Amino acid sequence: MQIETSYMKPNIAFVTGGCSEESVISYKSAVTIEKNLDKDRYNIYTIDITPQGWFYLDGDKKQIVDKNDFSIIANGSKVNFDAVLIGIHGTPGEDGKLQGYFDMLHIPYSSCDATTSALTFNKRYTVAVANYSGIRVAKSVLLFKNQVTNPDEMVKDLKFPVFVKPNNGGSSIGMSKVNKHTEELGKAVEKAFKEDDQVLVEEYIKGREFTIGVFKNKNEIITLPMTEVIPKNDFFDYEAKYTAGMSTEITPAEVSEDIAKMVSETASKVYKIFNCRGIVRMDFIYDDEERVPFLLEINTVPGQTDTSIVPMQVREMGWTLQSFYTALIEQALLYKREV
Repeated sequence: MQIETSYMKPNIAFVTGGCSEESVISYKSAVTIEKNLDKDRYNIYTIDITPQGWFYLDGDKKQIVDKNDFSIIANGSKVNFDAVLIGIHGTPGEDGKLQGYFDMLHIPYSSCDATTSALTFNKRYTVAVANYSGIRVAKSVLLFKNQVTNPDEMVKDLKFPVFVKPNNGGSSIGMSKVNKHTEELGKAVEKAFKEDDQVLVEEYIKGREFTIGVFKNKNEIITLPMTEVIPKNDFFDYEAKYTAGMSTEITPAEVSEDIAKMVSETASKVYKIFNCRGIVRMDFIYDDEERVPFLLEINTVPGQTDTSIVPMQVREMGWTLQSFYTALIEQALLYKREV
């Protein structure tokens, strides 16, 4: 006698949107992610988190999410979630806010935990921890809004050129490169303060820019084939990141095995130091004179648009995007079983 067993498909919430200017990128990433999720393996429910509310998107219909337990009503029945796939760039999906909420509800998710997400969202804290742990970083100064009287005086110990950027945030929004002590510094600081109450002024490091994705699959840390980024603009700004043809991205990077190994091993070390989870993309500058990679920043919810780097690296590794997103979901479900 054959006993039939039924497989209960896990309920997965895919969250998109957000409450910052980066929500535009979240929705672009969502297009790529949604068309590559394995709907035969999971029940996928898209949740749109906006400043106006949290909504379950069911075709053309929108339904309010019950924030008491992060549940929805679908086909007349209440749905609770086994795991969450986070696709929000910026707040509240990349800065630890959502992660803390899900931790309180004991719902596992695909990204770094609340502490790591909050820490890495703050660029100054990121480089401070990295530097303390022996990872090379650029020298920088942190400016606070309403406490800046003379930007030139406050950054006098830095060598120019410098990058001026919002301390919290991503996608290079509000970022500028300033080549020397001129009135341009004040303008760049003012521009960055429009995006954040804290501004990071960081020394420019001359070298080749590499970016590399790192993720866990069955608790094993995997580094993706790294990419060399050669922007057509003066640096890898918002336009270069999200406009086709505005940068040359070579995957895998055409470098010696020694350099590739050094960046990959450094990225894996950083992943461990910061106790990362899910897919993380790290940006490095390889200083040819010192022959060492300098960590620029850690992106805990990297872009997944058609022009984004991580999907390109995944394909270069020989995986499909569907198998990649499945691995992220399965790793999140693994955390649930461990708890």
